[in-house]
Amino acid sequence: MRDPYSEKMQRLTRAVLFGPGRLAAEARQAAASTGAVPAEAQEYVQKVACAAYRVTDEDVAALRQAGYTEDQIFELTVSVALGAGLARLEAGQAALAAGGADATSER
Repeated sequence: MRDPYSEKMQRLTRAVLFGPGRLAAEARQAAASTGAVPAEAQEYVQKVACAAYRVTDEDVAALRQAGYTEDQIFELTVSVALGAGLARLEAGQAALAAGGADATSER
């Protein structure tokens, strides 16, 4: 079955991770995959990816203190959130596909 939102998600991903921005595209891509981000951003990236509700003003202030601008912090946050959301979407789709396969094999 074709995903009617696939093309839109691809456009969103390209815009957020590869488009122009104040934060380098490589940094946005790394943040989206919770990959090799600078040390001062690692804790923030993990927190946004796994428990965004726990992000505090102090977390943002620490990034500012490390030299990040408001725009860069925003782009970092959006990149991490996009990556986490896409990972969860893929996991959900895989679970649905596996559940459908299991249901079919039982017949």
